[in-house]
Amino acid sequence: MRNARESPIVLRMAGVTKTFGATRALDDVTFELKRGEVHALLGENGAGKSTMMKILSGAVAPDSGRMEIDGRPYAPAGPLDGFRAGISIVYQELTLAPHLTVEENVMLGREVHSAGWLDRKAMKDKVREALEFVRHPEISADVPVRRLSVGARQIVEIARALMSRSRILVMDEPTSSLSQEDSLRLFEIVRKLKEQDVSVIYISHFLEEVRKVADTYTVLRDGRAAGSGPMAGAGLEDIIQLMVGRKVAQMFPRVEHGIGGPALELKDIRGRRMTAPVSLTLAKGEILGIAGLIGSGRTETLRTVFGLDKVEGGCLVVSGVETADGRPWARIGQGFGLLSEDRQGEGLALGLSVADNMTLSDFSPYLKAGLIQTGRQRRAVEEWAVRMNLRTAGPDQKVLSLSGGNQQKVALARLLHQKAGILLLDEPTRGIDVVSKAQIYEWIGALAREGKSLLFVSSYLPELLGVCDRIAVFHRGALVESRPAADWDERSLMSAATVGRASEGPNRDEEERIPG
Repeated sequence: MRNARESPIVLRMAGVTKTFGATRALDDVTFELKRGEVHALLGENGAGKSTMMKILSGAVAPDSGRMEIDGRPYAPAGPLDGFRAGISIVYQELTLAPHLTVEENVMLGREVHSAGWLDRKAMKDKVREALEFVRHPEISADVPVRRLSVGARQIVEIARALMSRSRILVMDEPTSSLSQEDSLRLFEIVRKLKEQDVSVIYISHFLEEVRKVADTYTVLRDGRAAGSGPMAGAGLEDIIQLMVGRKVAQMFPRVEHGIGGPALELKDIRGRRMTAPVSLTLAKGEILGIAGLIGSGRTETLRTVFGLDKVEGGCLVVSGVETADGRPWARIGQGFGLLSEDRQGEGLALGLSVADNMTLSDFSPYLKAGLIQTGRQRRAVEEWAVRMNLRTAGPDQKVLSLSGGNQQKVALARLLHQKAGILLLDEPTRGIDVVSKAQIYEWIGALAREGKSLLFVSSYLPELLGVCDRIAVFHRGALVESRPAADWDERSLMSAATVGRASEGPNRDEEERIPG
């Protein structure tokens, strides 16, 4: 295999510009990708990364500029032209059809047929081969995608993209819903693709993982190329400074806070989707991290606590009051707030405005004679937008048109707006840029200082270790161990998550800091 530096340029974008109304999403951007190269595309939410990839795929037409593939002009009229040119994209917001099976999703548009009939056996074999390639043969080809976890759907999306045998593969936040173990598997897949001369554009906010997988990088800031170069020798602080235009003092800011008595107790709680009863206590002012692999029971437990899944055994004790069951609106009344890992499927009403989404769980401050005073609502939402550093055209903008990171900020702002006292946060920094992550960590600490209680599910172990007071680990549906955060390291967390028991205490000298 040739060295990436010596490889020919497979893609060139020059002077690409795109505006949406008064917003200039891309401004005279130039980008080059070599054959067999992994090129990281970095930047804050709203920096222009997604727009640039939509132009590459043919989903959006540029206002000006030109593109070339293998030195020949490339001007796609639509996504089909991009597909025919050998471009595949794994989007952060998954594009699977939930009512279809895994097999039907993977083979959609790539069906095998003979004499007008589908060759089901050949297609099933191809799907099985693809799932084995991504090292998830346990995913059934016959199961409807809607029954899979978000992480498993991400695996199916990746398998689908690999089926295309693309020359250029774009991976947009591919590990955002993956466990650390699956992230490491994905890195192996990327290395295999490089050996096959596939060029990869890798978009991620996990800068540590980018340094491990990418050969080169380009940073976008406010729609312009802020810098690029070889990844070898590039410092994280330098990349972050290119992204935000200034230095970031602390990645995991900690806010001092006290921990009080029990706010929430789970006593052998068992939900419809849970495979084992769970018992734990969450104190007032405590940040309790929840680690575990995909399907380990983390999300299922949060859904049961919030009432999205029916409680089938055990009970909850909220501020000393026992409650065996409850619907989501009752839980909201009890002070609960849930940030779903599936923000587009159940976390947001995509067709509604930023204002309606942000205030949806509590319209009471704006009601008069049964009517919403939209002026007061808009002013409050504008204030929240400033506090959350939300990039939006205004309160009336549809949430569907926001970037993934800004959608996440709207979902989080809703919980803060409703003044929830017990926050159930399922992957709260998924798709969030490095600066916004630090801001969210600071908010989490400030909420704990106010006496609020937080259950914090994350597949990104460094943030659990950096932010939480205590960390509990799930394995095969059961909560297997809980310790103060200082008594864990990444190795012992992974051991508990994968085999059900932790290794010996932290060994900071040998610790592997690979994000998941």
